[in-house]
This record gives sequence, C-alpha cells and structure tokens, in this order.
Amino acid sequence: MSDSPEVMNIRQASEYLGVSPDTLYKYVSEDRIPAFKLGNRWKFKKALLDRWMESKSSGGEGALKKKPRAIRATAVR
Repeated sequence: MSDSPEVMNIRQASEYLGVSPDTLYKYVSEDRIPAFKLGNRWKFKKALLDRWMESKSSGGEGALKKKPRAIRATAVR
C-alpha cells in the first residue's frame, strides 16, 4: 500500500493495518500504538506505523504473546 498518505485518519490507518476502526481505537486508548490528536481527531503517521509494525514483527515487545504449540508441549513435560 505505497500510495497511503503520510498522515492517516482512523479509517485509513485501520485499512492500512488490516484491523477494524474499533480495534484501532482500543489500541489508541491503551497507548499500544503511536498516534496523536489533531483537534478532536486521531491521526497516525505512516512512518511511525511502519516502525511500530516492524518492532512487533521482529521480536519487539509483545511480538508473540503465546509460545508456539510445539514449545508449549515440550515445556509441560
């Protein structure tokens, strides 16, 4: 999605991230995603969202909540 604007609103950011607007509002309220308010509207910078996604996918904080099933099975034994 290279044609995404540099600054996105909730709808645009939710489409870019592949989550619902409700999920995005939840992430914002929990300070889990970089966002800022412009007036009374939440805005998202594409560059910050890209870095946030990269940190989540490369083993950053909260990248994997669960261990893979094979690891869980061996840890129990």
